[in-house]
Order: sequence, then C-alpha cells, then structure tokens
Amino acid sequence: MSEESVPQQGGPAGRPKGLLEQMEELMASLNADLSALADLHSGTPTPTPTPARDSGEKSG
Repeated sequence: MSEESVPQQGGPAGRPKGLLEQMEELMASLNADLSALADLHSGTPTPTPTPARDSGEKSG
C-alpha cells in the first residue's frame, strides 16, 4: 500500500490537513520533546516523578 491511499484526518473545520499543517504540528511536538530532553540533561527537575528505588529492606 502506498501512503497516498491512507485517508487524511480532518482538521478543525472538517477539511483534510495539509502537509504543511502536519509538519508544523510534528515540529512543535519535536521541539517540546527536545526541550524536555535538554532540561533533563542539564539537571533541571522534571515534573514527572521518578520511581523510588527499593533499598532491599522490607517494612512491616
């Protein structure tokens, strides 16, 4: 199957999104991901909680 046979998703007005609109959305998403990665690399705290490490001690 070719990519051309895949139906396009409708935009807010119900019309198919153009390639430029799709690329802009992908670039915005990529920029957000890169910003989060840069923050993580620089040591800036992130809003996502990290799982607590199990110290091997059992409480109870």
